[in-house]
Amino acid sequence: MLSDTDYIVIGGGASGCAVTSSLLKSDSKVTLFEAGHSHHNFLLNVPAGFFKLLNSTKYAEYYKTNPQDHLGGKVNIIPQGNVLGGGTSINSQIYMRGREEDYNEWNKILRVNNDTVDWSWDAVLPYFKDMENNERLENKYHGKKGKLNISDSKYVHPLTYDFIDSVSNLGIKKTNDFNGEFQKGVGKYQYMNSKGQRSSAAHAFIDPQINNQNLNLKLNSKVTKIIIENFKAIGVEYIDSKGVQKKIFAKNEVILTAGSFVTPKILNLSGIGDSEELKEHSIECINHLPGVGKNLIDHPECPIIAKANGKHGYFKQGEGWRMIKNGLEFLLFRSGPVNSTGVEAGAFLNPINSQDLSYIQAFFIPSMYMYADTIGLIKENYGMTITTVMTKPKSRGFVKLKSANYYDPPEIHLNLLNHKDDMKMMIAGQRFFLDVLKTKPLSNKIEKIIFPDFDDLSDDNLEKHCRRSVKTNYHPSGTAKMGADNDKMAVLDSKMRVRGIKNLRICDLSAMPNINSGNTSAPAMMLGLRCGDLILNS
Repeated sequence: MLSDTDYIVIGGGASGCAVTSSLLKSDSKVTLFEAGHSHHNFLLNVPAGFFKLLNSTKYAEYYKTNPQDHLGGKVNIIPQGNVLGGGTSINSQIYMRGREEDYNEWNKILRVNNDTVDWSWDAVLPYFKDMENNERLENKYHGKKGKLNISDSKYVHPLTYDFIDSVSNLGIKKTNDFNGEFQKGVGKYQYMNSKGQRSSAAHAFIDPQINNQNLNLKLNSKVTKIIIENFKAIGVEYIDSKGVQKKIFAKNEVILTAGSFVTPKILNLSGIGDSEELKEHSIECINHLPGVGKNLIDHPECPIIAKANGKHGYFKQGEGWRMIKNGLEFLLFRSGPVNSTGVEAGAFLNPINSQDLSYIQAFFIPSMYMYADTIGLIKENYGMTITTVMTKPKSRGFVKLKSANYYDPPEIHLNLLNHKDDMKMMIAGQRFFLDVLKTKPLSNKIEKIIFPDFDDLSDDNLEKHCRRSVKTNYHPSGTAKMGADNDKMAVLDSKMRVRGIKNLRICDLSAMPNINSGNTSAPAMMLGLRCGDLILNS
């Protein structure tokens, strides 16, 4: 059998772009499949375009969870990138790695394996440093020679500074680097952009290779099945951009990077997964791996929304004459509000035990932030939003096939805040940031806290508020996790190889044994780069 390519990468998100770039360094032929569109779009590339595209149906696939009984039947909406670069092409561009303890935890889990790959902070930090071109920071934690542009926001709303000062006045230290020695603190975020242009994984890793003859980029092409012979991945079946069913074969390896929902779906459709679940859909089980689709982890977030006592915030800045003015300012001078993603500052803290690791992340937004789950609950006006996020949730969900039809979305059981400890921490986080809104100087700009109901802040009512408003932070992870050799639910070994199948690896967020503390784009790219090295050095 003749091979069409050396490597096949299924999914052009953050990790897919990164691993493709890494493999191309070996002068190998790489075929990269992306089910979605090109990333070259003006609104995608400017910082403020994030808010304009929040409900775009072209560049994101909007998955819905199954009704969650513990949330009163609530259905969460989870957008995932449908574009080259994946989430890095449509997200708020916040650059966050997670804390040292996250990766040391992975290493502790995975060192049980015989191949003993080092996943500690010291082992992964060089990958983070090497990918960075950080405009402000260059030290033992940051680099300036990488392909991913990292910068400070070029426009910061005055309310953002008030937020930082108010949090600081409650005893939280200010920080200028959440990705340095310590994650705890309050301060401005750094972003994956530069000079008013988004720096996505597609920009950083694929655009420099676009004229490389060894790169075969297939956009709008959907991989439906991995071809397996004698427990070895040899190629894929796919539907091309014209709707024609085709096959392509790989000389070396197939790398699955389709995300935490689609990766387990493709595995299942290929006969890899829980044999009983596959039997339900009349799919022949090639390799029984009961962990496929299990261990679904996501960061739950709950909002606090306040109405301003004046024209404070970004209300209607993207409409009418304001939009024209801001657009011209950006186009002519690369200045003004268009340089802001709308999420300019945040904090990491532990509202229950200040001496312990942080378990709450906050995002401050100088507007009444309305997302698909909460549109209609309040009337938008001048104001601000603080979202509190559980960074290390104990709740776990799962993903399973709805049918054997590729076009049917999977069943998603997210189970946000299903663990009592998660709810306890979320309520504590809400209380802390309600106090922030009552603390000067931010309190000077507030007329009323309107969400949750400020007239009743009992634990019972805050719990009702959290159950009603909780949403995903758009970081689904863990559904094909790396694990120890004695872990029956581990889909991957520590070299990201699918157990029981040769020449098949997974290096997207589904590979995470546990979710990191903070946004997930940077860890996804690290996983891709690390996977490339593991392949080339094997």
